[in-house]
Amino acid sequence: MAGNFWQSSHNQQWILDKQDLIRERQYDLQILTEEEYQKIFIFFSNLIQILGESLKIRQQVIATATVYFKRFYARNSLKSIDPLLLAPTCIFLASKVEEFGVISNSRLISTCQTVIKNKFSFAFVGQEFPFRTNHILECEFYLLENLDCCLIVYQPYRPLLQLIQDIGQEEQLLTLTWRIINDSLRTDVSLLYPPYQIAIGCLQIACVILQKELKVWFAELNVDMDKVQEIARIIVNLFELWKSYDEKKEIQELLNKMPKPKPPPQR
Repeated sequence: MAGNFWQSSHNQQWILDKQDLIRERQYDLQILTEEEYQKIFIFFSNLIQILGESLKIRQQVIATATVYFKRFYARNSLKSIDPLLLAPTCIFLASKVEEFGVISNSRLISTCQTVIKNKFSFAFVGQEFPFRTNHILECEFYLLENLDCCLIVYQPYRPLLQLIQDIGQEEQLLTLTWRIINDSLRTDVSLLYPPYQIAIGCLQIACVILQKELKVWFAELNVDMDKVQEIARIIVNLFELWKSYDEKKEIQELLNKMPKPKPPPQR
């Protein structure tokens, strides 16, 4: 997807302002603290990642699904759609948009059931995956409407490959930065910054971890280094949060506290 990012709907409609993001979350943040809100999103990003891996889809598709998920809740409260329904719906849509191929409805539902039972039983104690194909198809329409049909997502992976090529093939640096980009999906950076800046921010963190001295190379980049530093700081804050966050112990209580949709009327 080598189209022009600057002319894309991603750039023109979906690079959001931090203040707008906070304002849109006001309802949820009356019930949850900012840290609790972030922990819930880390959890569902992990769920999307493991669902995607279980369906054997590429990281690009998983990343696009995660961005769809974050974009939806950037404009809507958690009570508008159950995140447990939206997560597989985002994968279902992203797999089509990224030309991975359509995941069959039955395979998607059965994978959700297996993953919830085997990998996330600590969060959904005694519960099975409650949704069926008709719920996902209905949710997909709602998701498309909320994304305003802006479905092309530019990811930091491509700019990263170009940056690494410029530095000189550094396999270790590439692998670590790629993993940090995956981690960045658990933060808001994909909603706030262009992908090439995210790639540089993640590369900077990787250089610090690997003790690679590339200050001169970074200085020559024609990029807003204040923004890059902001991105790096957000991701480092995520790493700090992870140190004290015991998901298996905390998430059940957070999911109980989370704003929820009203149950549909019984038919």
